[in-house]
Amino acid sequence: MNCIIVHGSNDCKEEAKELPLENERHWMPWIKKELEKRRIKVSNELYPKDWLPDYKEWKNVFEKNKINEETVLIGHSSGGGFLVRWLSETQKKVKKLILVAPAIFHSGWGKSLEGLLKFDINPNIKNNVREIILFVSLDDEKNILKSVEIFSKALDIKPIIFDNYGHFTESEMRTKEFPELLAKILS
Repeated sequence: MNCIIVHGSNDCKEEAKELPLENERHWMPWIKKELEKRRIKVSNELYPKDWLPDYKEWKNVFEKNKINEETVLIGHSSGGGFLVRWLSETQKKVKKLILVAPAIFHSGWGKSLEGLLKFDINPNIKNNVREIILFVSLDDEKNILKSVEIFSKALDIKPIIFDNYGHFTESEMRTKEFPELLAKILS
């Protein structure tokens, strides 16, 4: 088994410069360390221009990974949307797809995410992925809750619901650890 983590996006270029790199935030370093302790290979790459993400540029980075029927894909926010788009297009078979507060472009989103997240979900994904898991917190923003509704309906999945994790960021979870995610990866 190998795991590939795809991070989310920043709201603007200035935010990206002020904060730690997107792939070094929240629970991502912790989950990488926990998996590597168990001798699981993990990719946690930084994807280009996350404040104005381009699907083709992200795809070029992503496809450098080894992806097969034993791969676990983990996407946070727009990273989750990217993974669903990529699986919709490629019909690649993988072991698990874990979406953490995933995003898809719909009314209410700003134009900056359109180049990454404007796509149609191919419902056949559920035939190519052994297990799809979706985490959402009821106190996340409206656009994410609407995205979760879209993904849940299209892929016929029931989300795992939290009450107080916000957008699954370190500040909203009040921790860098995400044991619920680790348990789902390893199960």
